[in-house]
Amino acid sequence: MTSPSGDRDRGAVTADDPALACARCGAPSDGPFSTWTCSVEGGVRRYFCETCARAHLRAIEGRIDSAWW
Repeated sequence: MTSPSGDRDRGAVTADDPALACARCGAPSDGPFSTWTCSVEGGVRRYFCETCARAHLRAIEGRIDSAWW
């Protein structure tokens, strides 16, 4: 998958970033991101930990912005 042009210029966080934290609860990443979910909201990538992703799966699949849940 390719990322939109200029994505890095906007300060986007990548899954390789060791300082990655959940956008919902703030849990720090401490390993592989295979269980994390990425959502693009307003052109910004937001990463959610497994716990938050499971709790809000319907909202994520319905593309509802995280501000509403």
